[in-house]
Amino acid sequence: MTFIEWFIFFLSVQVIHFLGTWKLYIKAGRKAWEAAIPIYNGIVLMQIINRPKWWIFLLFIPVVNLLMFPVIWIETIRTFGFHKKIDSFLVLVSLGFYTYYINYTKDPKYYAERSLKPRSELGEWVSSITFAIIAATLVHTYFMQPFTIPTSSLEKSLLVGDYLFVSKFHYGARIPSTVVAAPMVHDSLPFVKNASYLKKPQLPYTRLPGIQKIKNNDIVCFNWPADTLATMWGDTSGKFTYKPVDKKTNYVKRAVGIAGDTLEMKNGYFYINGVKNQLPDRAKLQFYYTYEAKKPISQATYPSFLLNKERTRVYKILTEYWNNPKVQVALKKNGSLSKIGSDSLYTEVAGGVNPEFANRLKMTNVDNKININLTEEEVALLRKYPLTISVKKINHGKDNAIFPHVESLGWSQDNFGPIYIPKQGATVSINKSTLPFYEQIIDNYENNDLQVIGENIYINGEKASEYTFKQDYFYLIGDNRHNSLDGRYWGYVPFDHVLGKPVMIWFSWDANAASIGEKLKSIRWNRMFTTVHGEGEPVSYRYLVLVLIALYIGYSFYKGKKSKK
Repeated sequence: MTFIEWFIFFLSVQVIHFLGTWKLYIKAGRKAWEAAIPIYNGIVLMQIINRPKWWIFLLFIPVVNLLMFPVIWIETIRTFGFHKKIDSFLVLVSLGFYTYYINYTKDPKYYAERSLKPRSELGEWVSSITFAIIAATLVHTYFMQPFTIPTSSLEKSLLVGDYLFVSKFHYGARIPSTVVAAPMVHDSLPFVKNASYLKKPQLPYTRLPGIQKIKNNDIVCFNWPADTLATMWGDTSGKFTYKPVDKKTNYVKRAVGIAGDTLEMKNGYFYINGVKNQLPDRAKLQFYYTYEAKKPISQATYPSFLLNKERTRVYKILTEYWNNPKVQVALKKNGSLSKIGSDSLYTEVAGGVNPEFANRLKMTNVDNKININLTEEEVALLRKYPLTISVKKINHGKDNAIFPHVESLGWSQDNFGPIYIPKQGATVSINKSTLPFYEQIIDNYENNDLQVIGENIYINGEKASEYTFKQDYFYLIGDNRHNSLDGRYWGYVPFDHVLGKPVMIWFSWDANAASIGEKLKSIRWNRMFTTVHGEGEPVSYRYLVLVLIALYIGYSFYKGKKSKK
């Protein structure tokens, strides 16, 4: 819906409100016309039902207003003496239209001094839960949102099983475009897994002002623009925007390239505007290397210094791969791997990467060779290991899955570019050769009617040779370069897909542990309440936080005891 359509809808709601409540306004000693003036009628209604005037602001906040409208309906009918459970039920199931019945068929009495306390313990409980959800939804939507790291694409900086606080106000809180949705959940309802929202109606994209802009190498939380893999692999049979933007899958990556940059990758390293990108010292690049040993690789010969708490997947190899017949699906007589599959050693080292993606690495079927995902520091140590023959970095060949999916470019996940990252207001020339870079932007992200007829390009029915971008775009990449589904495959991330900035890890454990007991044992205490960005080793503030929590609990207990006295 456009802003004009929403304005018409808003006026329609005001008419419906006036027709259903004007007699009630008169009963409360007000004028009938006061029920017809937008916003003012809400302020007057708050006075009538003896509730704070600031409640009116909650009625204009998407999702929150879905909770507030039922509260207002119930408060209104109770102010006029309709406080039975059946009355509350009827006003809810009729979406507020029960007030029409009261307005036109009853002669209600106005109770200006009615008690605002719930009449039962259940009512008090429901009231408390409702306003707790409203407060939590406000914080969740506009200030800070919890977020879980689901993949190892930023391994070393962020680990699978990290729980983050994502700031909405750093880059500006995005007003929800999906106005009918369950609060406090993302795209599906718990347990039943059905969609938690309605696709229509939709608000136009709007955003509150932020306190900073996205900078190179910032870690950014965003909605995955390619929420289906169809177009990523060159299938352009249909648009991928089947979900509203704010309900697309949440991802977190590093903004290597920002709007206006020209980006290129050489042998796995990025160059921004011709200069090699320098990552923060907390960022640890990882690549796959082929490790060749002097002896067959086994539990006894695998380099023990590569095992630590952060390498649970590698540990899984040693405890399961060589001992579990279900995992050892294909061994030769000499103990070497004969195939790559979902249960292969390679998959375990990769951290559960998709087997089709894994096949591109062409693992060798030799019992003393294995592909391992390593940082440069680990590579240096491994080369000094007494059983090492060689450690060679894997370089991938041509891959048509790399954006913009043009075979003739010959690009791979390690070598591609240069590629321009669009900036709001910038204009580029478009023709048959440049269109693949900007087609998704023009057609899907910026909602134009794009048609290609022969050699000619038409945008919104007019022949076009250039295009001016309506918003900024970013190139978001994982530090785990050979095990990350990122901008190399889907291209740019529009600013309207940006969710926020991760600021703190508040909890961390091994999310892949088999049982709750093992998960509790795997809690990474040193990562709790550490900041995401910054230089040097992360510092945990868990003791400070625990002290503050203890002080708050003590103060609440003291206040409650004093209140009872």
